Amino acid sequence: MSRLVLTAALLLSLTACATAPQAGGPMPPSGQCNAEGARWAIGRGVDDDTTNRILRDTGSRDARVLTPGSAATMDYRGDRINIDVNERGAITGLRCG
Repeated sequence: MSRLVLTAALLLSLTACATAPQAGGPMPPSGQCNAEGARWAIGRGVDDDTTNRILRDTGSRDARVLTPGSAATMDYRGDRINIDVNERGAITGLRCG
């Protein structure tokens, strides 16, 4: 029983040390991409402001803009969002990797 109490006390003390994100402030990137968070961008032009918002909304740390016919590595990175654009520069798709 004392082991259980000690473990609970340890876990509670560690939780107390964690810092909560500031309300209303930007959330730091989690590093795990979730493309669903930026579906709003499909059809828009790609620029720095849009790319930065996509990074924030997907939790990604890195973004890669892929134009038709552009060469890209095939490595998968869970912290990267791939932004597919057409020849006019409009976003046609978003996928993690």
